[in-house]
Amino acid sequence: MTATSAPGVRTGRFVEVQPGVRLHCAEAGRPGAPLILFLHGFPEFWFTWKDVLPAFADRWHAVAPDLRGFNLSDKPGDVKAYRADRLVADLDGLIRGLGHERAVMVAHDWGGAVAWTFAIAMPHRLSKLVILNAPHPVPFARLLADDPAQQAGSAYMNWLRKPGSEGALAKDDFALFDRFFAGSGPDRAPWFDAPTRAAYHEAWSQPGALTGGLNYYRASPLYPPIGDDPGARRLKLDPADFVVRVPTRVIWGERDHALLPALLDGLEAVVPELSVRRLPECSHWLTHEAPDRVAALIREFVDGEA
Repeated sequence: MTATSAPGVRTGRFVEVQPGVRLHCAEAGRPGAPLILFLHGFPEFWFTWKDVLPAFADRWHAVAPDLRGFNLSDKPGDVKAYRADRLVADLDGLIRGLGHERAVMVAHDWGGAVAWTFAIAMPHRLSKLVILNAPHPVPFARLLADDPAQQAGSAYMNWLRKPGSEGALAKDDFALFDRFFAGSGPDRAPWFDAPTRAAYHEAWSQPGALTGGLNYYRASPLYPPIGDDPGARRLKLDPADFVVRVPTRVIWGERDHALLPALLDGLEAVVPELSVRRLPECSHWLTHEAPDRVAALIREFVDGEA
């Protein structure tokens, strides 16, 4: 299987979401049906949803974009182009560009970070929100500032933010990325097979794609303190400004070594209409490890909107 041959998934559609910015999209289902968007994280692309999209083709127009900076989508060069307001505007433009006023949004990792911000800023544009292993900004800022375990789990962010990390990631045919996904010993990931590896290598090889993905980290104020840099400690977030007024389900793989389950503690204070489903057997890569279970938990929550 390659990135362009996932069964039941069509690729090659481009949507202009802002002047001069086009996002490439994969899709399943019928255009004109209720819209459900699937947003990937780093270092992925639409392909993380390849086994989930077809499960929604019967009742939905299921669309998984490559976010700006990734794979076949446009890749602005300026780090400032990856700030939250630009990413939120991309999603607003995508919903409109697909002919809709509202959507269900399902999002993982960095896609989840953008989706949280979108839901806070534009709740009228969402009917429901589903988040997979992506922290809400209020508990994430708090734990990055004060919790040693989360600081350790997120220490990689400071390495990714450094100039030149692209070279280290690309070295020896993306060896670091391959180890990152594949794991070793009892944690070895059977889903990261040769065809999947080839699809990811193709995406990472797109001109500017590594820098585009890394610019999400470089543009964000949410990172652990390091040296004289206070990182997230400089932020003073008022929870009242970050309330999510959209019915929300969070699906969390509890074997995530970078984003700890403590990020769910007290989440209902800023997400009043919240349901949480924990998957103790899954890691951060739950869409690959348990796609059928993930799809079922999403459908259970959103099918009333179709």
